[in-house]
Order: sequence, then structure tokens, then C-alpha cells
Amino acid sequence: QVQLVESGGGLVQAGGSLRLSCAASGFITNYYAIGWFRQAPGNERRAVSCISLSDGATYYADSVKGRFAISRDNAKNTVYLQMNSLKSEDTAVYYCATCPTFRLCQLSRAEDWGQGTQVTVSS
Repeated sequence: QVQLVESGGGLVQAGGSLRLSCAASGFITNYYAIGWFRQAPGNERRAVSCISLSDGATYYADSVKGRFAISRDNAKNTVYLQMNSLKSEDTAVYYCATCPTFRLCQLSRAEDWGQGTQVTVSS
């Protein structure tokens, strides 16, 4: 089993930036991708970005393309989400999670979840 711990959330003004971190421990090599997901009150939890652990392929939801960047540090077993030009609609709880395939991550289907970190963007 994999344990995931997110950090880096907080309160930021619109137009600002935050960097989220997802530290993974356990049998991470059993999975093919790690994704960042978000859930705002009343909304479903949806994938924001995914990264393949094998070849580094990335995916971004249309709403964050050009503003967010996902990256990984294999030595640290950590995945990052750099969020720039934040908007009020980015306000949500952000989770990282493991996905058995890259495609399943894109479909917002994941297995092991972190506890989440709140991101609040004030307008």
C-alpha cells in the first residue's frame, strides 16, 4: 500500500501562485501514474493533472492548461503541482492519488488517496 501526503496549500490572491507537493511512500512502483485531483463543495472530484511514473507523460485538464505544471522527483518520491495565475474557480481541496494506468488517471479514477490540502483563491 502507498501512503501519500500533500502539502503546500493555502490562501492566495487571484493571479498568485502556489506549489503543491505530494510525498509518496510504499510500493510506488506498482503504479503507473500519480494524479492531482480537486474537489470544490458540491462538485465531483476530478483530475486536474496526471504524470506517468514511467515516461513522464503529462495530462492537464482544459481548465488549467498553460497555468499549472506537474513534475516529479523520483529520488524523493515526490510529485509537484506548480499552480500559476490562480483564479477563484481554482478554489478546492486538492488531493494526490495513485492510478494503475495513465488513462485511468485522466478519467479521474484513482486508488490510494492523500488527505488533501485546501487551496483558496481570493478575488
